[in-house]
Parts: sequence; C-alpha cells; structure tokens
Amino acid sequence: MQCNYAMKGSRTTMESENLPILRICVVKFLIQSAHDLEVAPIVKYSALSLFADRFYPSLSGITSRNASRNWLLQPITESNLQLFALVSLWISSKLHTSHPLSVKLLKSFGDKMIKEQHFMTRDLLDAEVIFMQILKFEIGTANITFVFLEELLIQFKEVAKVGELVNWEACMDVMDLLYEKEETSVSYSSPRSLAAAILVASYLITVPVQEWEFPVIPWVQFVMPFIEEDIVEQVRDILLQVLETETDC
Repeated sequence: MQCNYAMKGSRTTMESENLPILRICVVKFLIQSAHDLEVAPIVKYSALSLFADRFYPSLSGITSRNASRNWLLQPITESNLQLFALVSLWISSKLHTSHPLSVKLLKSFGDKMIKEQHFMTRDLLDAEVIFMQILKFEIGTANITFVFLEELLIQFKEVAKVGELVNWEACMDVMDLLYEKEETSVSYSSPRSLAAAILVASYLITVPVQEWEFPVIPWVQFVMPFIEEDIVEQVRDILLQVLETETDC
C-alpha cells in the first residue's frame, strides 16, 4: 500500500509538507497489515497506540535535531515508517499473545507489501531497538482507548438489553477512522473519554432509532465521570467524521 502523490527523489521523505500525508498512509498500512496478518484486535489497537499516538509524534523532534545517524531515521521515508509500523505490530503481539508474530513472517510480509525498499531480517531487529528507544522502553498498553471501550461495552450490555444491539465491528470501524484522521492523538487527550464517545457514536449509528430509550449519555457520564457537554461535543465530532467519510465514498 503506497501513497499516490508526488515524491522527491526515489523515495518519499518525511519533510514538513509531507508529514500529514505520510501519517495517514502509514496508519492505513498498519490497519491493513493487521487485517492481513489476522492479529487480534488488542494487538492491532495496541500497535496503533504505540505507533500513531507515541512513536510517530516523537519523530519531528528527532528529525529537527538530526539526533540520529541510523539510516532508518535519516532520512525518514515512507518505506521506513512502514517497517516501524510492522515492528509496532510485532511488539504488540509479543505483549498480548502466546504465539507472537515471527520475524520470518514479518520479513516475508514486508517483502510483499513494502514496495520501495527491501529490508533484511537485521533491519527488523534494528528497527525494534530504535522503536523501543524512542518510546523509552515504556510499552504498557493497559490504558489505551480499545481496552476502555471493550470494558465499557461489556458493562453496557450488563445494564441494558439494548447494549446487545451495539455493533462491535462498527465501534472498531469508528476507531480506525479516527486513527486515520489523527483524531485519537490530536483532538482527544483522554483514552477514557474517547472510548465513551466512540460507544455513544456507535450506539447512534447502529441501534435502530425506535430503540433509543436508554439514557446512554447520562449512563456513560455516570460510569466515567465527564462533563456532559464534552461527551456530546466529542460524539458530534465523531459523527461528522463518519458522515464526511461516507460522503467522500
């Protein structure tokens, strides 16, 4: 999966004007890779959190300081970022599964999916070290949006029958969209708040209107204390993002 826009030289480099486009492309690559590799949702969303919310935002400081001489960071290319996206899935799989993705599998997958650069097994290992260093070896994923959303939906189903009508796949589709739009790291500072907003938005999207009797926003506000106006604003933003995407299609 490559981005279709003008490139400087043989590979797309991470220059200021390319930053937003590169991020969207690589996040979409990560999401598609998670699908193709058939990883569990917790692996996918932990990887997205590690890569999109933490690793990628740190790169601008590194490039501006020219702090690293490693060729995977100087310059930063789309292909190199795709390698780091695979590394995030690799790390996440080691955190959350008893049978993590293997280096051999990732090498083979990268050879097929990354078109502009051929990476060796050693490059994957080097990229993992760099990734961990940039994250300062802090790779905990207990406080990510996916975990809170999953817990919140379980609680919702326990207190209201209408909770069974909320489509879990729709919840994840909304979360994917927000990662692609960079809403997870830019517009929302709290994963708990984002999880609550995603649940309410998914409720409005997937539950038939005639079933809208349960006071979902007051309940969410009770379970995860927030100001009601803040939740309503976040839900409105999410629904607008979904509408814009459907219009573009």
